[in-house]
Amino acid sequence: MAKRVVVTGLGALTPIGNDIETLKTNVFNGVSGAGPITKFNAEKFRTRFACELKDFNPTDFLGRADIKRTDMFTQYALVATDQAIADAGITLDTMNPFDIGVIWGTGQGGMQTFEDQLREFHQGDGTPRFSPFFVPKMIANMASGLISMRNGYMGVNYSTVSACATSNTSIMDAFNYIKWGKAKVIVTGGSECPITEGSIGGFSAMKALSPRNDDPESASRPFDPERDGFVMGEGAAALILEDYDHAKARGAKIYGEVRGAAMTADAYHISATHPDGIGAIEAMKRALNEAGMDIHDVDYINPHATSTPVGDISEMKAIGSMLGDGKNKVSVSATKSMTGHLLGAAGALEAIISILAMQNNLVPPTINTRSIDPQIPENINIVTGSQAIEKEINAIMSNTFGFGGHNATLVFGSV
Repeated sequence: MAKRVVVTGLGALTPIGNDIETLKTNVFNGVSGAGPITKFNAEKFRTRFACELKDFNPTDFLGRADIKRTDMFTQYALVATDQAIADAGITLDTMNPFDIGVIWGTGQGGMQTFEDQLREFHQGDGTPRFSPFFVPKMIANMASGLISMRNGYMGVNYSTVSACATSNTSIMDAFNYIKWGKAKVIVTGGSECPITEGSIGGFSAMKALSPRNDDPESASRPFDPERDGFVMGEGAAALILEDYDHAKARGAKIYGEVRGAAMTADAYHISATHPDGIGAIEAMKRALNEAGMDIHDVDYINPHATSTPVGDISEMKAIGSMLGDGKNKVSVSATKSMTGHLLGAAGALEAIISILAMQNNLVPPTINTRSIDPQIPENINIVTGSQAIEKEINAIMSNTFGFGGHNATLVFGSV
């Protein structure tokens, strides 16, 4: 018999807050995390701003040895998972370490380490003086490995990579492992540190990033006719997924239940979503079917909605086609307008924001959106403005889509 799976811990390190409480305050009050890039000299770049972390110093959380042997994407992961584990109250005193796993995602892995090491090599005399930590710092699975080492968790352990759908994929896999009875607790989510010369330069070359350098805070404007690309973000988001019976037995705080999850492929284009959202529709339908729900049972949808001209339209067409004709109660808002796009960490962050929306009966706003693109179906209730709106929320859906045609949908409900 399938196990019920619940969320018992949250942790976040984001451009609008380095903990859950700060994130909650800022996301409901329409705070933008965008500003000029400080991590490198971006003077000659087409896009010179991003959503960076604020006031984050790894030495406040990690020892010198841990910092020396890890890329920033792993450091972000360790900080966010420390928060989530503490929030859930998970300890090894009463648990078998083989019953606790880690499934963690990242889209790029140690990009900063990769760039730094190759820069040092090419600036030298050609002698290959690479750091012995180069490979361990760079590879994408190292965050999941070090989370387990830091905490003594000896169950299932691996990383997922599906571009910007990555951390939704991680959460889906964690959900399935617990549902199948193969784990009691799994630490899951994603982290990304993509504000580097290579990442910003590469995405700029694709013209995927907004070039609105004169007004960074309003650059991310999903659904708006004047949207011109996404804003890069960085950070980490962690969730503790747990067998419902196990959580109840230990008296754990429960944020919500994972009701359904699904993934499909567009099989269409290396970077563009299918114009009619065929893969997105199927992912949403399958996730809702597993949850035993119809889209009209959902109170709030946190869409992928990156603020790109093509992507926003295809996703809204997909949602609109599912909603059908007439009025509906489903509210939609795009929180990337505040956080920017955290690539492989985006899904986990938006899952957390959606759970906070359900916990507080508040729909976060889509800031910066001054009008709705006329190509977007009129049957979609998009929440704009600068403040959250009050609404009873008992079921939520969160979408993420990635380069390569990956579509991943999660459905959560109250318990």
